[in-house]
Amino acid sequence: MADMMQFDLVSPEKRLASFPASSVQIPGADGDLTAMPGHSPVITTLRPGVVRVQSAEGDKSFVVTSGFVEVTAASVSVIAERAHAGDQVRKDDLSDLLEEARSKAASAEADQKDGAEKFVADLVQLLEDME
Repeated sequence: MADMMQFDLVSPEKRLASFPASSVQIPGADGDLTAMPGHSPVITTLRPGVVRVQSAEGDKSFVVTSGFVEVTAASVSVIAERAHAGDQVRKDDLSDLLEEARSKAASAEADQKDGAEKFVADLVQLLEDME
């Protein structure tokens, strides 16, 4: 099992995935990264995007909005605020989140404005990529 690592994805509502994976592509807030078995330990925040997982059963994708990822040499744990199986999510599922994010960005204090606007931009990009 040296060429596999444990992949887990949870959200507040449920556990979406738990299985061995050979690689996991992560939309990190500071840039995308691919974790593979033996990866150096890292913790990063998520930006809205798609987590892509390669496993013995084939490729799977999951749409996430925000959260955290812990990568170790033997595992990837994604804790997402909101997450959907990639083949089960529609743009409409995220439209309320986008409107809420736009509202928060419009009323954000100056020291939080850039982060709020970046979140909106990342959500818009995710929705465009879903077309």
